[in-house]
Amino acid sequence: HVQLVESGGGSVQAGGSLRLSCVASGYSDYCMAWFRQAPGKAREGVAFIDTDGSTRYGDAVKGRFTISRDNAQNTLYLQMNSLQLDDTNMYYCAIPERCGEAWSRGFGLGGQGTQVTVS
Repeated sequence: HVQLVESGGGSVQAGGSLRLSCVASGYSDYCMAWFRQAPGKAREGVAFIDTDGSTRYGDAVKGRFTISRDNAQNTLYLQMNSLQLDDTNMYYCAIPERCGEAWSRGFGLGGQGTQVTVS
């Protein structure tokens, strides 16, 4: 049984940076992703990393965010640079329903989320 716990959210000024972390207990060799959702809006795929380390990004964050993983520490990361007001969201770590090109179509198993507020 896998549990995901996110941390690292907070308040930051526009143009700043944050790094989110997600520790996976009961972790195995899954593809993983970060999603985000604001109140009243649809959930959005932010970034994806496959078991071979290949990555994919949502169009809104390409060139600004970097997803990575440390398998030895069972931890997933999201480095967020050049943060914008529109990046204000609750961010969720997840094992998506699908890996590869369809990764953003199904949230799958996720954590409780960590709030990022950009002002």
